[in-house]
Amino acid sequence: MAGSGRARMKGMLIHFGRIIFSAFVLLIAVITILFLLLEIAPGDPIQTLVGDVPVSEALRAQINATFGLDKPFWERYLIYVGNVLTGNLGVSFGTQVPVIDLIGQRIGNTLALAVPSFILSTIGAVLIGAIAAKTRRRWLDSLLSGSSVALFSLPNFWLGLMLIIVFSVELGWLPTQGKAPYGQEGIALQYMILPLVTMATAELAFKARIMRSSMIESLGQDFMDTARSKGLSERTALWRHALPNALLPMVTVVGLSLSHILAGSVLVERVFGWPGMGLLFIGAIERQDTMLVLGVVIILTVTILVINVITDIVYGLVDPRLRSRVMRSARSAA
Repeated sequence: MAGSGRARMKGMLIHFGRIIFSAFVLLIAVITILFLLLEIAPGDPIQTLVGDVPVSEALRAQINATFGLDKPFWERYLIYVGNVLTGNLGVSFGTQVPVIDLIGQRIGNTLALAVPSFILSTIGAVLIGAIAAKTRRRWLDSLLSGSSVALFSLPNFWLGLMLIIVFSVELGWLPTQGKAPYGQEGIALQYMILPLVTMATAELAFKARIMRSSMIESLGQDFMDTARSKGLSERTALWRHALPNALLPMVTVVGLSLSHILAGSVLVERVFGWPGMGLLFIGAIERQDTMLVLGVVIILTVTILVINVITDIVYGLVDPRLRSRVMRSARSAA
């Protein structure tokens, strides 16, 4: 038994080590590709930095030396990768402020939208998916399923604009831009409602469809017949037995959902003028601020990779089928 436990632990550690190594390789690949794309992109970052004024050769040489732009591409790449691995994301061309500081000022605003939208969309999707599965082939299932498909098909920036037109322009109930009234610090609740609904809607619709399919499959399993034969009511059997089993595939979907929310925040923040990382990223692109663009993408990539790694680890711990495959692989390797 002890040997079996050690083998199981070894197999899981090897499995998780492969996941972490793959995430690290993917991060290096993202940095490499983005660094190359920004290198060959048209435009002159120095001219963007100084504005529409002539730049002397002496000033250009000084700026190149300050930001290390006078070095060969491969040398700048190796220096940058080394700095990133130590937590140094460089200095912004436009503000000459460390990139990590600029991101630190904005990441809290992005998470203030991303986390609540993730929680609301997940809880709503579980409830809607379970109800739709329980009432399948009835009018309520058709309504919920049809609505989910329609909402998932809507681009989030278009939905955001429509919400602004209806609730801000026409009805005047909610503000359109920013996170608080002018001159006030913090985040005001009324400024969060429209961007929060916009971010949560598509994710709720997607996860509700997955939850419905998983719940229908769970309702058809043998353990549901056993639960009914023991005298449990349909409602009790559904919530006590079918729902926990149906939630297993949602582990992966939930991890992907949070990644989608973070990536989609760029357009949502642009539409609502929300001062988060998305708006910072778009401004950096417009100013050709290479270091800031790289920094924002790296932080988003690292966050998404961490989420995916945690999702894979959690799924490996809760799914007995995956544990069995890992054990077989460990025994084969031995």
